[in-house]
Amino acid sequence: MRTRRAVLRASMAASLGLVLALSACGQNSAGGGDEAGGSDAPDAGGIKVGVILPETDTSARWEGFDKPMLDKAMRAEGLDPDIQNAQGDEQKFSTLADGMISSGVKALVIASISSDGGSSVAAKAKAQGIPVIDYDRLNLGGTSDYYVSFDNEKVGALQGQGLVQGVGDKPGAQIIQIEGAPTDNNATLYTRGQMSVLQPKYDSKAYKLVQNQAIDKWDNQVAGTTFEQILTGNGGKVDGVAVANDGMAGAVITVLTKYGLNGKVPVTGQDATANGLAAILRGDQYMTVFKPIQEEADAAAKLAAALAKGDTAAADQVATQTVDDPKGKRQVKSVLLEPQLITKDNVKTVTDAGYIKAADICTGANAATCGQLGIK
Repeated sequence: MRTRRAVLRASMAASLGLVLALSACGQNSAGGGDEAGGSDAPDAGGIKVGVILPETDTSARWEGFDKPMLDKAMRAEGLDPDIQNAQGDEQKFSTLADGMISSGVKALVIASISSDGGSSVAAKAKAQGIPVIDYDRLNLGGTSDYYVSFDNEKVGALQGQGLVQGVGDKPGAQIIQIEGAPTDNNATLYTRGQMSVLQPKYDSKAYKLVQNQAIDKWDNQVAGTTFEQILTGNGGKVDGVAVANDGMAGAVITVLTKYGLNGKVPVTGQDATANGLAAILRGDQYMTVFKPIQEEADAAAKLAAALAKGDTAAADQVATQTVDDPKGKRQVKSVLLEPQLITKDNVKTVTDAGYIKAADICTGANAATCGQLGIK
């Protein structure tokens, strides 16, 4: 009887394991149709590293793209990643970091909510001899060893270029700028990039800047409310809106729709989200910026693998660029990737790369537009 029971227990355990494995394969699919932790990834048991992502409220990218792509890339490098999301809570961000440091991770990758919070976490990790990589957002005044991101000033410059394309040469065109969180260094870089294109327009009086407003925590609802206040305060007049990401762009478009201005006023964005691309196909949003996140995840994984093994020479071969940290008065070894400007004419670039499914953006009235553009 003992033998039969043992066999039965083993069979049940194997069946349960198969069910769980099949269930897991259906989750967090993103990027080229590949799934996080797929069959081509090594089994868990590699070098343990920690990853903390910032939130889920303002952008779909962190859970929809970064998490599964980082997981897959890190496992391919022989790492065992513990990937958590702080859900926009600074205290949770710190607590997650404390847990990972205590668990003995060999490297820590952080996409911080703010520079202050990220710098504090990096300092604690460094005190324990754990190398830290700033992911997507540089922590000003911090001590992180490396930085992986896109060329964020170029992201802003592409937004400025896109806005100029959409607005054209309308004399005295009135522009409203809705920017990201003032605590996020990336938001500062986006604005700087935008202004490299727009400031000459303002200086020459070709365009008029109505207001440039940063939005705390990248809050979409606050962005919409703030934009409406600026719009009504300007007598309902606007000819173009430079918006820092697709989430806030959606809130701006909601307000424009309320006043019958959607589709008439060019709106910029960033992240090439499904909602953003669908709005571009409808004509409500003029452009977005596509950042192939798999490239960012791959670079972070290679850096983490090298640093977890103590191989700084290998890490330096990956991070061949530097960025300036003016607050910390230092140069940070970096990987800076190339962003791409996306308008209606090249939305297909994003779907062909597998980041967004055509079925997610080609619904309703967009179906005919997708057919014309060859998106399928």
